[in-house]
Amino acid sequence: MEQFATQVTQYIPRLRRYARALTGERAAADDLVQDTLERAWNKLHLWRDGSDLRAWLFTIMHNLFVNQVRRHAADRFVSLDGDAMDLQESVPQSDALEIRDLDKALRGLPEEQREVLLLISLEQLSYQETAKTLGIPVGTVMSRLSRGRERLRRSMTGLPEAATLRVVR
Repeated sequence: MEQFATQVTQYIPRLRRYARALTGERAAADDLVQDTLERAWNKLHLWRDGSDLRAWLFTIMHNLFVNQVRRHAADRFVSLDGDAMDLQESVPQSDALEIRDLDKALRGLPEEQREVLLLISLEQLSYQETAKTLGIPVGTVMSRLSRGRERLRRSMTGLPEAATLRVVR
């Protein structure tokens, strides 16, 4: 048990970072991490020793987040009041503006693209680990990542959205 607790402790900063990126709010992120750790502790008997603990924890967090979104679909509101002030104090103004624009662009991505992009880019999970965490095929991870990167690039450079294909009958 002590070894498990030690291993989990090393992943808390990564869990917090991913939760913050998912929720966009410090308090909600902390709650999500707390719920994740509580669920992991309660489901410790399901973890297979020798398997990737990081991927297991991210899977738990992802499932909890999806459940929360489904429960509170009508209440989706992100407040950045306190968080925006923290950014301005800790980084130069131009960097703060770029971070704000990136955050806005990430929020504009469909949730499934944002999750894949964050797990691979921010948390440095492999395609296989991301697929396992999200419960989707590796090919789906790759296509969501590609589409998410393209949408993010277009948003950050001010390019218009790519034309969508129409069904012609």
